[in-house]
Amino acid sequence: MTLHIRFMTKKDKPTVVRILRDTTEFKPMEIAVAVEVIDSYLRDPVGSGYHIIVAEMGSRLVGYLAYGAAPLTEGTWDIYWAAVSREDRGQGIGSALMSHAEDEIKKARGRLAVIETSSKPEYERTRRFHRKTGYELACTVKDFYAPGDDKLIFLKKLEL
Repeated sequence: MTLHIRFMTKKDKPTVVRILRDTTEFKPMEIAVAVEVIDSYLRDPVGSGYHIIVAEMGSRLVGYLAYGAAPLTEGTWDIYWAAVSREDRGQGIGSALMSHAEDEIKKARGRLAVIETSSKPEYERTRRFHRKTGYELACTVKDFYAPGDDKLIFLKKLEL
């Protein structure tokens, strides 16, 4: 089945929220922030500073990714959120979303993509995914989220 990636619309929100809630790594407060980002984007896609793309297989929405330009930088972009429906993982959907976002970032003259994530064991699959898609661990901020939960910052230089 063909994968189609497009920008998110209001009708996509319930499915994206379901995907977020089914992603066991995300805590309820993290999901709440992701929904705030979605709502900001849906209210004002241009002025919000966020870009949100979704992936469809056939008529089913199977994943999403949120990103945006980092304020006060020249060409640095943040990858904020990404999730693929549990039943559709392992099919290259996350990689396709990431590649599409990177292409859009490059079109906007972006030169660097940044991802922040947790050091907790339940995020190991996420960290493996980031490495697989070409991101390198740039630094660790010890005990950032909580004692024993470091912030890991991954970077990827984008070729213009």
